[in-house]
Amino acid sequence: MSQSARKAMAMVLALGTGLAGCAVGPHYARPATNLAPFHNLAGVSATKPEYPAPTLETWWTGFNDPMLVTVVERALDQNLDLAAAFARVDQARAAAAAAGAQLLPTADLDATGTALHQSVVSPFGSVANGFPGYSRDQREYTVGAAASWEIDVSGGLRRGAAAATDELQAAEADQVGTRITVAGEAADAYLQVREFQARLAVAQQLIDTDTQLLELVEVRRRVGVADDREVAQAEALLKEAKSTVPTLRVALEAQLNRLDVLMGAQPGTYAEELSKPGAIPGIPAIGGADQPLDVLRRRPDIIAAERRLAASNERIGVAISDYYPKISLSGALGFDSTNGGTLFNGQAFQPVGTGALRWRLFDFGKVEAEVAQSRGAYAEALAGYRLAALKATEDIENALMELAQTQARLEELQGEVTSLTRARDLSERAYKAGAIPLTDVLDADSQLLVARDDLESTRADAARAAVRTFRALGGGWDIRSNPALTAVK
Repeated sequence: MSQSARKAMAMVLALGTGLAGCAVGPHYARPATNLAPFHNLAGVSATKPEYPAPTLETWWTGFNDPMLVTVVERALDQNLDLAAAFARVDQARAAAAAAGAQLLPTADLDATGTALHQSVVSPFGSVANGFPGYSRDQREYTVGAAASWEIDVSGGLRRGAAAATDELQAAEADQVGTRITVAGEAADAYLQVREFQARLAVAQQLIDTDTQLLELVEVRRRVGVADDREVAQAEALLKEAKSTVPTLRVALEAQLNRLDVLMGAQPGTYAEELSKPGAIPGIPAIGGADQPLDVLRRRPDIIAAERRLAASNERIGVAISDYYPKISLSGALGFDSTNGGTLFNGQAFQPVGTGALRWRLFDFGKVEAEVAQSRGAYAEALAGYRLAALKATEDIENALMELAQTQARLEELQGEVTSLTRARDLSERAYKAGAIPLTDVLDADSQLLVARDDLESTRADAARAAVRTFRALGGGWDIRSNPALTAVK
């Protein structure tokens, strides 16, 4: 390369480096979100939880149930949806690294060796064959390094790299959201397993009671103080109690299988471990819901929506950068020789340098259309972010209301079951004494069956409502474990 060529390239390089300090496009500002306090929080605060409030990061430990902790943590370790989410983060990280690498020069090392036996009847060979010393056997050896660099004059490459980084952070937030979902789903399935086990136990107790009642009626018929109608009524009551068992077993099996899949295992893998019935866990207090903005800032769906909004803003700059010229530099240092023995001497040295300028001056409005499209994408992302914030508050308000009302219903049902149990015991003693007909006992027994089954179902519903509340509040991950997401809140 001549001295003048080197000076020209140096001037272009200096100019490009100076211009690269600016980046076209709008500067991003996180949109403000003004939210009022949660209006259903007071209802939850008025309830009487069985356990103190756990940390939101590991809310499942607050139910004081070691098996629940085992199930949730096993799901977080083995769930395949979560594994796929981690893989998506790796893809986004690689895409961000590739976008960042476009800002830097690329260098290649090439080496070739060519052997040619020239045709003497081809256009070139027929002419060259007449020259003295012409040989049909030709060889060529080349080796060298080449480098190229697109100078980011208008900042389009930097905007693209920033957008890729924002997308990476959105993928990381999505992965956290998957973690929260997996923990919540595993806890929900476990609580339903305990619910159906408890309801099966209630059904079996009622079957035993109705069996004893049938035996008593048959004894009374044999001594002449009861008739066939009373026997038939007792038999019908027993069959009714037994008919509830198959439905409950089907529901229990479905939840056990669901839980196995959530834990990344074939259905039936952990069934024996969970086959021993356990009590439906009590409900801990709900903490960390005082400040709506703090709640929303820890919800990964809000973080992901905000990061995608930031990425769409950067893409506006990428589109605008096409209005400006593109400057690129390339060069190569190498050796070219027809003889391998002279490949690396001074005569074979062959440097080359190139500077290129590309500017889209007239494209029938294509750049303008691309800019308009990117601005439209930003407006869509902004609406999506605001909608995500509203839906998050909706989730929280609904979860808080459901928890408060389910706990209130649970307290009423507990009192109802206590009263109905006493009424049934008194009815059975009165029937044995001959003071009331069997129909009174049947009515009392039927009411107790419905109430006890409803009680266990509502007890599980209250615990599941607590799980949904923790999930709505964004619990289930430690924000300190991901500094990148913590920094964008």
